[in-house]
Amino acid sequence: MTDIAPTGRGALEKREARLAWGLLAPTLISVALVVLLPLAAIFWISFKPVELADLRVPEAEAYERLRGDIEAPGDSAEISYRLSNSSREVAVTGVTLRDTLPVGLEVQNIDPRCTLEGRELFCDLGDFEPGHREQMRMDVVAAEDFTGPLPSLRDTPAEMVGSASSDLWNATFTLENFRTLFDGGQFWNVLGVTLFYTVFGTIGALVVGLFAALLLNKSFRGQGLLRGLYLFPYVAPVIAVAFTWVILLDPFSGSINALLVQMGVVNSPINFFGERPLALIMVTVFEIWRYFPLSFLFILARMQSIDTDMYEAADMDGASPFQQFWYLSMPQLLGILSVLFLLRFIWTFNKFDDIFLLTGGNAGTRTLTVNVYEQAFAVSNIGAGAAVAVVIFGCLILFALFFFRFVSREEGL
Repeated sequence: MTDIAPTGRGALEKREARLAWGLLAPTLISVALVVLLPLAAIFWISFKPVELADLRVPEAEAYERLRGDIEAPGDSAEISYRLSNSSREVAVTGVTLRDTLPVGLEVQNIDPRCTLEGRELFCDLGDFEPGHREQMRMDVVAAEDFTGPLPSLRDTPAEMVGSASSDLWNATFTLENFRTLFDGGQFWNVLGVTLFYTVFGTIGALVVGLFAALLLNKSFRGQGLLRGLYLFPYVAPVIAVAFTWVILLDPFSGSINALLVQMGVVNSPINFFGERPLALIMVTVFEIWRYFPLSFLFILARMQSIDTDMYEAADMDGASPFQQFWYLSMPQLLGILSVLFLLRFIWTFNKFDDIFLLTGGNAGTRTLTVNVYEQAFAVSNIGAGAAVAVVIFGCLILFALFFFRFVSREEGL
């Protein structure tokens, strides 16, 4: 007897697959627009020698103004056009101006570059050099049939048209931003600071979160209150806790320094956020303190899902608490610890606000993300800032590849 293949099922699966992709398409397109377009823009700008002001396309601008009062026939006034080139580095070519003059006005004189047909004004202004500024004036008089009031010139604004080339949008690319970034020894120092802050901040948050989970893994009175206190560093506004740390550790008016001096621990106040390498250590400690609650929540949830029969059997066999933790709990926790390490490493590597609020990147605490801000906004070199952002992206890609190639394989992820 010959078996007949169920062809109908295959066709149904194809229709279901097309329907699923159709339902997912809006989400996929939204994610692509939100993630891929900014990423592509950063890569594009990183190969351009542009500054922050170059993000605005050069254009010719006109500000129209009426000088004088026209209330009755015969009153005279002046219409002035303040013309300018918005760029101080790029010329705007083929500049023209079009404007519609208000009804009831007679033009007495006109610029040689302009023509007037009825109420329509057209001016061929030629090329505007970088930083070009000028004023064009026309005397006007109210006609005999003028009844007023004169309408606002803003009702019919002047239109300026011109063309300009921009390094941001042309097809010229350069490696100058990356060459400048890597030629200076400062980059490698910043990279070292970033790795120290990221590695020790990530490991510290995991270790502290693990110990906090061990403490609260048993039921006792007041457990809920203590869990809430553990979550405070993570849920509190970062600007509030950062300035609290700065005030408490201030060398002149901070309570911590005053207490240390009065107890005789130190002879003079310590500038916790202003001395090398203490400032880097303190921002790393702040990172650990602020983000250990996230690790604590995940690790505690995983601990409470472990079968207690294993611990009872190990206790009957005479295993010590440390042996139970190391040989029973840790193998069960390695999976969640690996995921937390991956997430916390990426988030800490990209962290900007904590360090910026605590030290502003001074005293040896400038990380790559702080460097992006300084290059792009403090120095206004948007191309160099984008180049640093591309380096950050590359570092995280390499770390992710290493993690999934070696670490995740060991943990079965």
